[in-house]
Amino acid sequence: MDKIKVSIIGATGYVGAELIKGFVSHPSFVLTDLVSRSFAGKAFSDVYPVFRGVCDILLSDKTPEEVAKDSDLVITALPHGVSSQQVPVLLNAGTRVIDHSGDFRYKDLATYEKSYKLTHPCPELLKEAVYGLPEFYREQLKTARLVANPGCYPTCSLIALAPFLSSGLIDRNNIIIDAVSGVSGAGRKADLAYAFCETDEAFKPYGVVGHRHTTEISEQCSFLAGLDSGDIKVTFTPHLAPFKRGMLATIYVRPSAEFNDVSTQKICDVYNEYYKDEAFVRTLPCGSLPDVKAVAGSNYIEVSGAYDEETGMIKLFSAQDNLGKGAAYQAIQSANVMFGLDEGLGLYTMVRGV
Repeated sequence: MDKIKVSIIGATGYVGAELIKGFVSHPSFVLTDLVSRSFAGKAFSDVYPVFRGVCDILLSDKTPEEVAKDSDLVITALPHGVSSQQVPVLLNAGTRVIDHSGDFRYKDLATYEKSYKLTHPCPELLKEAVYGLPEFYREQLKTARLVANPGCYPTCSLIALAPFLSSGLIDRNNIIIDAVSGVSGAGRKADLAYAFCETDEAFKPYGVVGHRHTTEISEQCSFLAGLDSGDIKVTFTPHLAPFKRGMLATIYVRPSAEFNDVSTQKICDVYNEYYKDEAFVRTLPCGSLPDVKAVAGSNYIEVSGAYDEETGMIKLFSAQDNLGKGAAYQAIQSANVMFGLDEGLGLYTMVRGV
């Protein structure tokens, strides 16, 4: 059987490199075009020497039309505002697309344009795009032409919240999310704020009001609760921590009247039941808490929770690799679904080790 041809536009960023790591050993996909305007003419392994002899494909600056001709699937790892220009060209050329920017994650146009301070050039595609969280949108992914890969913070938050939102077990008006990301979440860039001496031994909040992932989380929370876009508004604060990769979310909510028998054990039971058939959501034993080290380099996300009787608050916890389940490996999981493959093909044993 012929392999599925996949190309990556934006191949030399951290997400692009993780996509290549996943696809280079995938039994059903073959890499064709790797596009990078900054490094065109060099081998991918010249940019990332760890790939010498593993992926020596020559980087190019091919146009979207040229890439589409060589591809059954194109994955774009481009900044917002750039993707919205290239994705329509790829779709019109007949290829399927998974996009990593925020340009197609929203159903509500006004929310996108307010959050990203951009005018969307192809708003009609917002209705068509499928939000790339297989645990929630598996059936839609099977026939999708365009998949909007979720943000890393939204993935970490939504996986933790979904079982309680969908069952009406929490107060939807008081959701507080504190989340921490490793430095790779900022992308591969030379900004002073992300230099080693600036981040080593540092730990700080950022984007405390108006972070664009807040509206993405809010919209998806609304959908999970069976409501319209924007009906739920969350309080979200991101933090930057001095490790390369990983993400931890701590979420504070109050039980609803329907959850009047809430306990730590009941919270764990809800997780176990909701995710019992999900290969990449690891529900931890009661009393165990997620750790970014346990999921680094993988597509797994770990969840757990606890009930604080003194305050009446539920605390939910989740940990993932921001470049893995939070980005590239989740895109591979979605690609498997799109092409009728085992959802975890090429991902089950992808772990960092020590």
